[in-house]
Amino acid sequence: MADGDGNINSKNYYLDKPAANEGYHMKGLGNLDWGMKDRLSRMFRPDTGHTVMLAFDHGYIMGSTSGLERLDIVVPRLASHVDVLMGTRGAIRTCVPPTFNKAVALRCSAGSSVLDEDMSHEVVGVDIDDAIRMNASAMAIQTFIGAPGEKSSIDNLCRTIDAGNRYGIPTLGVVAVGKQMERTTKYFLLATRMVAEFGAHIVKTYYCEDFDKVVAACPVPIVMAGGKKLPENEALTLTYRAIQGGAAGVDMGRNIFQADDPPAMVQAVAKVVHEGFTDKQAFEYYQHIHNGGAS
Repeated sequence: MADGDGNINSKNYYLDKPAANEGYHMKGLGNLDWGMKDRLSRMFRPDTGHTVMLAFDHGYIMGSTSGLERLDIVVPRLASHVDVLMGTRGAIRTCVPPTFNKAVALRCSAGSSVLDEDMSHEVVGVDIDDAIRMNASAMAIQTFIGAPGEKSSIDNLCRTIDAGNRYGIPTLGVVAVGKQMERTTKYFLLATRMVAEFGAHIVKTYYCEDFDKVVAACPVPIVMAGGKKLPENEALTLTYRAIQGGAAGVDMGRNIFQADDPPAMVQAVAKVVHEGFTDKQAFEYYQHIHNGGAS
């Protein structure tokens, strides 16, 4: 067993050296088979290597969330501007027309509501057969590193990875941060690396100090979670910093659907992620559309 004590403190993340992509546009995934790469290429644009994901899976633990009271109205307004729709099978089947032809990150973990003090004891709530029926591009599993339910959530992750590998469906490992869990660089360095080493093909995590080191130390692409609602300009700054830090994209929920103008906001986010806009340029673009300008 590895000994956590006795390691030297100085670490070299080689931040000046890009990851070797092995002829594929996504870090660390060049050796996957054709079907897996095809699904990933639906999620991450081959021309940019990046993705804009719309998260509307909040209802599986929070119920009706502000801004998502009517998924059947909100999601169709935003779908054309994102690359991936991230939701539960119930929400997707009932509220997302299959004619949209968008990549789907299917929420496959299930657990307690926000009323529970410890939400870390989740289960796998979607069978691999149903993920195949839904033509999922990825299966999303929440992983609680350092929480009471850590062992069971790791088991959920590993079983989903194994099932997905049999059928060519990638797994998105979501680093969960509960109320009592720290949000430090040290924690995210550990959690993202663990999730990747268990075999997750994509890791979703929060932005933190030294985010570029977290990205560099993770052998697969990292997608930044949008987190709590921020003013639009601050959310675009967060997006810009994440992309500059090496993130392969963002998975935003509240910072899009709770914005004053959700369609304008998601387009501004896409400008940063795919077109290299700065946060200032993106906010000006947001204001332009919000004030009636053409997109």
